[in-house]
Amino acid sequence: MTPPERPRGGPAHVTAARPHGSDPSLRRSLALFRAFLHEQDDPESCYSLLARDAADQVEAYDGPVAGRTVVDVGGGSGYFTEEFRRRGAHAFLFEPDMAELGEKPPDSAVVADGYLLPLRDGVADVTFSSNVLEHVADPETFLSELARVTRPGGLIYVSFTNWLSPWGGHEWAPWHYFGAERARARYLRRTGRPAKHTLGENLFAVHIGSTLRQVRARDDVTVVSARSRYWPFLAEAVVKAPGIREFATWNLLLILRRCPT
Repeated sequence: MTPPERPRGGPAHVTAARPHGSDPSLRRSLALFRAFLHEQDDPESCYSLLARDAADQVEAYDGPVAGRTVVDVGGGSGYFTEEFRRRGAHAFLFEPDMAELGEKPPDSAVVADGYLLPLRDGVADVTFSSNVLEHVADPETFLSELARVTRPGGLIYVSFTNWLSPWGGHEWAPWHYFGAERARARYLRRTGRPAKHTLGENLFAVHIGSTLRQVRARDDVTVVSARSRYWPFLAEAVVKAPGIREFATWNLLLILRRCPT
């Protein structure tokens, strides 16, 4: 399955993006934090809110997505794909894990590895990846594939939870600071069930500093913004502070622009 080609004879995207110079509000950050607290018992509300927020971020940097091709890589059960479709985008979900797709995945969802997407070069206006990078063993190859399928001038949205973030251990955070195995053992004792994530198997210690060096060294993308995804103030400033950023950023958002070929 491949997304449709854009109509010939006109510009691929002519809508001006909204300003994005100001940081998001404290109210927005608190709403997201409250939703995250109920991720396990109310995933519908949590991820629907997160999807709306992420789509707002994409449109803030690149204008409305209506009529444009959006490729959602690793989008799980499809909350982000569905939100982009509600806004009029031609959105397609590519997810490697059948279990993550759930019982009712979006129409046309494809089981595919983010290292090797079944797509032509430059087919996407927006390539979107939310909280996936920390789950891949080779982030550089993954990012290369996102860039490959994005058209020249297109937008790449990548966010991930870095390892030293208070949420870096995911369901067994913040005890990951005392060691992954100890944190997993504590989770099992507390809940009576094994943790979903295992360090080195489906969760990896990805750091902000090394990731920024990797993307800035690439010649196929430019960095539009590197900022904390959820932080309500000084969202870009905190990412510029080595050491501190590995803890204080919580979740890094990279907005990249595909370079002209």
